[in-house]
Amino acid sequence: MTSLVTRSHADTVRHYFDLIDDGDLLGSVALFAPGAVYHRPGHAPFHGTDAIAHFYVDLRPIRSGRHTLTAVLTEGARVGVHGEFHGEAHDGSPVDLRFADFFEFAADGAITRRDTYFFAPLV
Repeated sequence: MTSLVTRSHADTVRHYFDLIDDGDLLGSVALFAPGAVYHRPGHAPFHGTDAIAHFYVDLRPIRSGRHTLTAVLTEGARVGVHGEFHGEAHDGSPVDLRFADFFEFAADGAITRRDTYFFAPLV
């Protein structure tokens, strides 16, 4: 297994989405630093890995699905991605959306911040 220190930030982000898609939600949380913050539309920020795990285990409306990253851009300790998600909600309804995510990293390779944005018609 590659350590966070030797894996590139872009590879960590790709691995993060693979873990989520494979159903290893707590494995994805392990990529975050203990004091990380996750900003997600419709929620107050999740501060720390316990709060991030609570989102994934108790609040996330998705049952299953796959992320497809169409762009991965890296600048120093920051990674931005654009992509699509196709899957199923817990109630069985289909979920098809476009998203953008921005990640920041600590010197040890742990994720310190994630900001998620969804493309949705509002006006």
